[in-house]
Amino acid sequence: MLQDAKQGHMSMTDESLFEVGKNVATTEGAVVFENEFFQLIEYKPLTDKVHEKPFLLVPPCINKFYILDLQPENSFIRYAVSQGHRTFVVSWRNPDASMEKKTWDDYIEHAAIEAIHRVQEITGQDKKGGQINALGFCVGGTILTTALAVLAARGEKPVSALTLLTTLVDFSDTGILDVFIDEAMVRYREMQMGQGGMLKGQDLASTFSFLRPNDLVWNYVVGNYLKGETPPPFDLLYWNSDSTNLPGPFYAWYLRNTYLENNLVQPGKVTVCGEKIDLRKLDLPVYIYGSREDHIVPIGGAYASTQVLPGKKRFMMGASGHIAGVINPPAAKKRSHWVRDDGKFPKSVDEWIAGATETPGSWWDDWAGWLKGHAGKQIAAPKAYGNGKQYPAIEPAPGRYVKAKA
Repeated sequence: MLQDAKQGHMSMTDESLFEVGKNVATTEGAVVFENEFFQLIEYKPLTDKVHEKPFLLVPPCINKFYILDLQPENSFIRYAVSQGHRTFVVSWRNPDASMEKKTWDDYIEHAAIEAIHRVQEITGQDKKGGQINALGFCVGGTILTTALAVLAARGEKPVSALTLLTTLVDFSDTGILDVFIDEAMVRYREMQMGQGGMLKGQDLASTFSFLRPNDLVWNYVVGNYLKGETPPPFDLLYWNSDSTNLPGPFYAWYLRNTYLENNLVQPGKVTVCGEKIDLRKLDLPVYIYGSREDHIVPIGGAYASTQVLPGKKRFMMGASGHIAGVINPPAAKKRSHWVRDDGKFPKSVDEWIAGATETPGSWWDDWAGWLKGHAGKQIAAPKAYGNGKQYPAIEPAPGRYVKAKA
């Protein structure tokens, strides 16, 4: 207990046994671009040929990218590389005082849009007028969808196919988080940090832990403090404890325009990066995944994107929660997934579930088959990172940004 008081958070696992870059976030790659918001990591191909369209992953900026790259056997990034995709990931900077005035617009323009354009340039897709494939996870999906809407308003369609994992675009159903968010709370946060300041990573971590207090708080009070046990090593919980800060203006805008007012789904209601957002312009194929027992993005909230996005859609429901449902590699032969192939998306998720078929095991192979259909022909895998002088390798993956502590 004294040790936890000293480190400022409750130990959910034996943190001494993990080190980023050593036994978590170990997929081989290199940083090929960086700015004050993110590092862009490119991963070394595991196949002789890769698909023509590169693949960009945008993880949440709340917490760190390596949830997608924990250990080799449960790494979603490694799996994507093994499927023959030239894979890039956004590794967000853990903000410090120098970023305390950064806004939602900054994150869209200088991170999500920047990353899309840099991947196009590095892979030569910009010269061919070609496209990339992109995936957003949780708030990374909200950021990516917003960025694509900004680009659509500018006449750009850089993404061929979009994947959204446990992502809210329509914030009508936000589950238990509703308890925390009302006009008074949002106004307080706007007064406190809307013009500058920092939301401490510890504040966010505590909020998410208290959404499931029996599992993520009292369980450890009893085990660690009352029984004197050392919690067992668990990569996912190590990641969960490795918290990140958020710039206050970014956070305040996000609270009001998504959770409180649900403005993103109202055509023309909100202006981002000088463009009016209209999600009806995002007419591209989308793979939408939701977890059945998710307490952060309820299954109805994830499903709501099917009613908003106009392109050809595939909706997938996985078992378990926000993280365990997503990080479910096929080799583990765990859990189930549900899908329906009639192409129907009734208004309510319960109606959709009633017509869905349950299949044991991971949903990853289903997604891989879908993405392959949008990834173009096979070409020789690149022999080096980046593309020579313009984008040389800066440092090995996982890079410096992910190692900064909140």
